[in-house]
Amino acid sequence: MMRFSVSELSTLRWSFEEDIEFCVQNGIRALGIWRPKLSDFGEERGIELLREHEMAVSSVSWAGGFTGNEHLNHNECIEDGIEAVRIAAAARAGCLLVHTGPLAGHIQTHAFRLARMAIDELAGVAHDLDVTIALEPMPSCCCSDWTFLNDLDLTMEFISSIRGGGVKLVFDTYQWGNHPDVLARLPELVRHIGLVQLGDARKAPERDQSRCPLGAGILPLREVLQSLHEAGYTGFYELEVHGEEMQGVDYCSMISQSRAVYESLVAVGG
Repeated sequence: MMRFSVSELSTLRWSFEEDIEFCVQNGIRALGIWRPKLSDFGEERGIELLREHEMAVSSVSWAGGFTGNEHLNHNECIEDGIEAVRIAAAARAGCLLVHTGPLAGHIQTHAFRLARMAIDELAGVAHDLDVTIALEPMPSCCCSDWTFLNDLDLTMEFISSIRGGGVKLVFDTYQWGNHPDVLARLPELVRHIGLVQLGDARKAPERDQSRCPLGAGILPLREVLQSLHEAGYTGFYELEVHGEEMQGVDYCSMISQSRAVYESLVAVGG
């Protein structure tokens, strides 16, 4: 259970304090931090509260948008990313999630260059502060607002281009669980995975994410988690469940049910 975590994106109606209170009361020892919640509560107070309850932080979400952001310019996005690295370091987070930003009208080579320049800079700070940067790729059907990394091979190519290395990827079962060759690819990818996000779906991913309760969808979660385990993945499994179907859901029941599904999936060998 130490490896099971809950992303605060799964509990948007709850405050940062409510998230911690529920996790502590229910024996969940790790949390995926969403920066707006932590900011609303107060960063220093929030990190102190995490330490008081001996809560691990599986991830901090998120930084990026380096190819075009409607609120920040390129340099401001880098400055925000560096601040996010510092927050992740203070929280002793497993990783900082980063989205490159979409193509945003750029040709791919220019978008690649803009994002690489930014992440090179973040990676240097992250290295000094012992923070792992984890890039999140998404299939092309649902990545247009977030990232141009819409293919696992392209993501690996981009990661290998970062000076000094130390950059990993986020593997989201919602996004990639039904990819045709995902089970065959996991053994080669696992050493590059900084975080596994747990999500399920009743149909293929779309631009507006439509996740369903864990275990209620069509994704081969048991096979995916077994492949990750056999390939040597030892990191967090972070629950990320949100979307239209989850609006108004009872968070207590949803998380408890998801934890039970996770436990059943990893009961043999996980």
